[in-house]
Amino acid sequence: MKNILEWLERSEKNFSEKTAFSDDQQEVSYQKLLERAKALGSFLGKFGQKNHAVALLIPRSVETLTAMMGVAYSGNFYVVLDTEMPQKRMTAILGKISPFAILTVDALKEKAEELLPGKAVVFENAVQEPINEKLLLQIRENMVDADPLYALFTSGSTGMPKGVVVCHRNVISYINWYVSAFSIDDSVVFGSQTPFYFSMSVSDVYSTLCMGGTLHIIQKQTFSFPLQLLQQMNAKKVNTIYWVPSALCLLANWKAFDYEKPRFLKRVLFAGETMPTRQLNYWMGYLPDCTFANLFGPTETTDICTYYVVNREFADGESLPIGHACNNCDVFVLDENNHLVEPGEKGELFVRGSFVAPGYYAEFEKTADAFVQNPLNPYYPEPVYKTGDLVLYNSYGELEYAGRKDFQIKHMGYRIELGEVEAAASAVTEISSCAVCYDMESDQIILFYQGKKISDEDLMKQLKRRLPPYMLPGRLCRLKSFPYNQNGKIDRKKLLKDYQEQTKC
Repeated sequence: MKNILEWLERSEKNFSEKTAFSDDQQEVSYQKLLERAKALGSFLGKFGQKNHAVALLIPRSVETLTAMMGVAYSGNFYVVLDTEMPQKRMTAILGKISPFAILTVDALKEKAEELLPGKAVVFENAVQEPINEKLLLQIRENMVDADPLYALFTSGSTGMPKGVVVCHRNVISYINWYVSAFSIDDSVVFGSQTPFYFSMSVSDVYSTLCMGGTLHIIQKQTFSFPLQLLQQMNAKKVNTIYWVPSALCLLANWKAFDYEKPRFLKRVLFAGETMPTRQLNYWMGYLPDCTFANLFGPTETTDICTYYVVNREFADGESLPIGHACNNCDVFVLDENNHLVEPGEKGELFVRGSFVAPGYYAEFEKTADAFVQNPLNPYYPEPVYKTGDLVLYNSYGELEYAGRKDFQIKHMGYRIELGEVEAAASAVTEISSCAVCYDMESDQIILFYQGKKISDEDLMKQLKRRLPPYMLPGRLCRLKSFPYNQNGKIDRKKLLKDYQEQTKC
């Protein structure tokens, strides 16, 4: 197998009338999805481009997913744009990839034309293109599994986005592991939470196509209404979710299961940030027969490189391990001298294997910095990904996440992982959500939190029981709500920026 479209074609053959994708407004069968994707591929194929970028400016919907498949049929790769992202960031991404077309819907045609004059392709018109089977066959015959499927743009340390290029081979290898690890078959119904410009969505979308399942898109605003969210999941018979912990915590903090339970749920998977065990225990208490798993990995490894299926009890405040390497993916942990670490010793996580992306789009210097020659292999070329994540092996032989190299600070002469401070605060019963930042200007650790039934004095008393004096926050900031970024994670940069602006006033 060399192309993800083989999954779509196989599932259409086996489940032609079955719903492949749905959203709040519509659904599309495998047959209709295949027809529309081929029509789009035929339209875009007329441009005569190969392995070039096509930008997608489409609200998160069935149309977005159809467009992704259509671009693949044309022999090119897609870049999904957030329709609500700042124009400056959108312009930076488009400037980087220089797409030959920007595929959009009629309602956003004017905006697309403004961004890329003369290059807008309207989805509603393009899907009317007669399918050119001869052209599509010619395109497919000239494709290899190393051809790019998409590029996802992550936040760079300089503020400029980096485009991670992921090829068909990466996705095929990753999804083969994913469906096997979690026993996913044609009965799967995903309740999709993550945006399609976020790597977690890859797991939902392509395992659905691989196995002939169904994916239902849950819109962002639905998460503001927990009971409505659960009712929608039950109406669609959602049995599998793969969400960021912030979304799972919303339901736990609202104690939503006291009123409505997700009746069909079998798998609860999460990734993207640390899952607080107190909220996880709420989920597990109500859904004891579900599989719960902590997935871990950066965009540069397609989505995930390690995972842990929860198989024992954890006290509130304990950290979940990130487990072991996925099948056909190898990880190892090195110290600062590029030696393998001993159990309990922190080191940097490296990843090798078919999950590892080729690199960053038009960023050869940054690619060379992150995708390096395997330090343990002096014999032949073997690029591995240097993650920047600090991990260690626990007494069970499982990997535990110990923070980012760039999330480590030096304060009062000590090296401190802000994640440890965050874990201690998360264990406080009265805290529903929290984030820890370091203000370099004032040399202070700042704890931002939500929690109505605790005073700053009581909170600090509880933190003193869990943390040494040098790790205690210098400031406590109670918030009514947290800012979240486009991926559904707490936006720590905005938290700190807003705090600094307020303290200057």
